Amino acid sequence: MGLLDDKVTIVTGAGRGIGAAAARLFVREGALLVLAARSGAEVEALAAELRAGGARAVAVVADLTTAEGAERTVEAALTTYGRLDAAFDNAGSGLSPAPLAERTEAEWDDTHALNLRGGWLCLRAQLRAMAAGGRGGAVVLNSGVGALVGGFGDGVQQAAKHGLTGLVKAATADYARHGIRVNAVAPGVVRTPSTEQFFASGPEFDALVVRSTPLGRAGSDTEIAEAAAWLLSDRASYVAGVTLPVDGGITATRRFD
Repeated sequence: MGLLDDKVTIVTGAGRGIGAAAARLFVREGALLVLAARSGAEVEALAAELRAGGARAVAVVADLTTAEGAERTVEAALTTYGRLDAAFDNAGSGLSPAPLAERTEAEWDDTHALNLRGGWLCLRAQLRAMAAGGRGGAVVLNSGVGALVGGFGDGVQQAAKHGLTGLVKAATADYARHGIRVNAVAPGVVRTPSTEQFFASGPEFDALVVRSTPLGRAGSDTEIAEAAAWLLSDRASYVAGVTLPVDGGITATRRFD
């Protein structure tokens, strides 16, 4: 049996990067998937790929910064499979590094709309469905090491990620009695399509990652997905309210500089 055998699982931000890696891993671990993203062509192509391999997966094109989009994703799980067991709320966005005082109101609003407001809207809809279903469940939010330490050159995104840590703790206080576990993963530097621009900028960035990460390398999208899969599984049945660093040791030692 797989880690997520027969668990109806939502993955948001599933079109590429960590979300797509999670979708591919989760089906290997036995999950029944609902894949959600704003990028319709990408998420629909991924769902078709997984179905061609024998998995059960449906795609939902939704704006997860809206209550309607978040709720429609949950409704797709209930309509297709009759229940919701797990969710990996991975959708998010970032900015290139800049000092906090140089950020604009528009950058703040856009970053918080997806990273924090969208995370809350998805979590709210999922908690309601899981509590009503009476079967318990598990949710994992995708945060970042910026939720745990400062000094990453993006204070606007860090503020949103700190907010996700608060959501994890509040949801645990409110819903653990319903058998619902809420946790987060906090990735360090991970190679994805979204971060490739930094690696492509030259050898200096690679050297910075090696110097600042005790394990001496960037992480992969699959490594983040593996951590999320464990937290969603019954093997993590006594883990709740935790933001788990998956960062090669960055938060255990020193700031990223």
